[in-house]
Amino acid sequence: MEKTIHLLFSYGTLGSEKVQLENYGRIVKGKRDTLAGYRLDKIQITESSVLAKSQLEYQPIAIKSENKTDFIEGLLFEITESELVITDHYEVSQYHRIRETVGSGKKAWIYVEKIE
Repeated sequence: MEKTIHLLFSYGTLGSEKVQLENYGRIVKGKRDTLAGYRLDKIQITESSVLAKSQLEYQPIAIKSENKTDFIEGLLFEITESELVITDHYEVSQYHRIRETVGSGKKAWIYVEKIE
């Protein structure tokens, strides 16, 4: 049994039970939370494995906002180290994973827009 638990803030397809079952083999229960200083945009997904799991061609992406009143609503999940690695492989190259403090005051991983 894995001991390392990570907090993951999800605002998109990772909140879907179908995506969770296909990625983790289980349903992950989340608690509502928010992420300040970000806004949502959409990106087109072309990677076939992600499209097969999410069934959504356009998916949300978190972008750092200049407007300090912007925030994103989402879910805070507890996942294992191996599930975090699985999530890294699920997210397409337009995203990258960073740690941020969410509304509840906890530090969590979040996938945001990758700045080139």
